Amino acid sequence: MVAVAELAPQVGLRRACQAFAVNRGIVYRDRARHRASTSPRRPRARPRPPLALSGAEQDLLLGVLDSERFADVTPATVFATLLDEGHYLGSIRTMYRLLATQNQAGERRRQRTHPLYAKPELLAVRPNEVWSWDITKLKGPAKWTCFHLYVILDIYSRYVVGWLIAHRESAELAEQLIADTLEKEDIAPGTLTLHADRGTSMRSKPVAALLIDLEVAKTHSRPHVSDDNPYSEAQFKTLKYRPDFPDRFGSIEDARAHCRQFFHWYNHEHRHGGIGLMAPAAVHHGTAAALTEQRAITLDAAFTAHPIRFKGVTPLPPALPTAAWINPPKKETTSAEIKPACSLISRQTVFHNH
Repeated sequence: MVAVAELAPQVGLRRACQAFAVNRGIVYRDRARHRASTSPRRPRARPRPPLALSGAEQDLLLGVLDSERFADVTPATVFATLLDEGHYLGSIRTMYRLLATQNQAGERRRQRTHPLYAKPELLAVRPNEVWSWDITKLKGPAKWTCFHLYVILDIYSRYVVGWLIAHRESAELAEQLIADTLEKEDIAPGTLTLHADRGTSMRSKPVAALLIDLEVAKTHSRPHVSDDNPYSEAQFKTLKYRPDFPDRFGSIEDARAHCRQFFHWYNHEHRHGGIGLMAPAAVHHGTAAALTEQRAITLDAAFTAHPIRFKGVTPLPPALPTAAWINPPKKETTSAEIKPACSLISRQTVFHNH
């Protein structure tokens, strides 16, 4: 670039750039950067607009905006209120501009700050340790009519321990269902956690008082987070996606008859993928281990008869659950787990380069 600058006054910039195979644009940009670094431009002072408020008018308007009456009010509301009272101190845009000069252009209204809801982390390693309950709607015979289905589910065994159908959602009905289910399952005080979303019945005082009296811990989902109650949501999907689930129920008796048949099938016949393809009743009542051994004997016999079909490896029955989580804690990645991933990336990079 220096050689081009020395030759340019003698033969011209175009010929000098051709001689050294340099693009003239590079020379122009280099000159512009040099001028900017040696003689920085001074910002021009902006003239004061002729229609701007005077210093006294700005102080008066700012005093009104920061007064106790208007400190928590938006400029648009201040403007309208003053205008209704026969006063004009400045436009809405002028108010915003003046507040911005004082670093007060943020939210002026007092608003409720919602608390930070903790993510529920629940673990069940045996039946009747964590229950999940929820309420869903079943369409009634006419438009805008529905019935409410209350369901309590054991998250470890997926066993429906209690349910009822009513014309309305009620905290008293929920309290009665929970009390009856706890008595039926013979739950000892201090051994159960009951999880639910943040519906009105779930957070009602009657339900909370009952759980305190029976020494049952309670947790709630975070607002608008359906993943915090996955077992109840999945169970409702199983109910409503069955081929025999009707679009509408003719009466509450029809809904109860349908759900009675469904929950018997769900608890005693449905082979659930999340519990080793066992029926929830088998896991809940402790007969799943014997059924697993029976499955293993059947698979061993099949392997003995035709080992080539299994490629010489004895098949195993689906494993029974060892734990059921709601929001399991995230596993921290160790250096030993990072190394294989890094080596895989390196091999892929080498392969791609070759």
